[in-house]
Amino acid sequence: MSTLHNCPCAPGCVLQGALESIGGKWKLPVLCSLMNNGTSRYNELLHNVSGISNTMLSQTLRELERDRLVVRKEYLEVPVRVEYEASDKTRRLQPILMELIRWSMTGTEDAPQAR
Repeated sequence: MSTLHNCPCAPGCVLQGALESIGGKWKLPVLCSLMNNGTSRYNELLHNVSGISNTMLSQTLRELERDRLVVRKEYLEVPVRVEYEASDKTRRLQPILMELIRWSMTGTEDAPQAR
């Protein structure tokens, strides 16, 4: 069995920082929307991410931009047009998320029906 350098149990775990970048209720749905639908404007994201409020979408986009997972492009037009797209860092995350999906589907027959 291999061990991870700076495993989750160790102080200063690098994995913890990565999980904080994508953790929370709304970050993955926003990232998935951008990966699935491509470059999107704010209202498109608001429509595509079911249940998210204006406040949460705005906060989530700021955090994702800060962590370089989303690229924000502002066009100096009247009215100003802003578009969001998944960054290269996010696109590198996509195969990891697909593997996580496969992992979560294994052993579902043994999983409790209600959580």
